Order: sequence, then structure tokens, then C-alpha cells
Amino acid sequence: MGARAPRPGVPVRGSESGRPVMAALDLLGRRWTMRILWELSQAPTGFRELQRRCERMSSSVLSTRLDELTGARLLTLHSDGYHLTPLGQDLVEALSPLDAWSQRWARETDNAAAED
Repeated sequence: MGARAPRPGVPVRGSESGRPVMAALDLLGRRWTMRILWELSQAPTGFRELQRRCERMSSSVLSTRLDELTGARLLTLHSDGYHLTPLGQDLVEALSPLDAWSQRWARETDNAAAED
């Protein structure tokens, strides 16, 4: 495996301590990571279909992110494509309040724009 995923206990971008939350934020802040997780939470799929769903991101970036997410134990590859692991499913569930907040934010932004 070529790509190295951030790991708790190991220094990451912005944190020499390697605190688990900082490692998680480093991983989740990488380009396309959240989109890949979201797409796989909708349905497992293979490389080419995932690339299509992600607006044709480059194959090299997709390959790197899949390696990182697999190394972080968030994804696994089966004969029918990539799947979220139970840990990956837990992450998607943990992000659910952020999704709910973003929906409220969008409504408030729309309401504010309508009032202007």
C-alpha cells in the first residue's frame, strides 16, 4: 500500500501530538475524502463507478484516497467493490449532526438572502 493514512499517536498536519481527533481531521480534510465516504455510504461500488460518481476525479487521486481510507480501516475491498467497514459506518453516523447543521445553515442563508 503506497499511501499512508494519518494515524492516532503519530504527528499529523497541524499537530505534533498525533491526538486522535487531529489525525481524524487531517484524514477527513484531504481532498475528496468526504465525498468518497459519502458515496460509499449510499452504496458500495467499484473503482470506475466511484470515479464517475465523484465527477471523474483523477484515477491517481482516487487510488491514493482509497489506499488511505483502507489503511485507516474505514474501507474494505470486496469482490463487488469498496465498502465501508463498521468503523467507516460509525464515522458516517458521527458526521450526521454536521449534515443536519449544514441543512439548517443553508436554510438560514437562503432566508437571509431573501430578506436582503
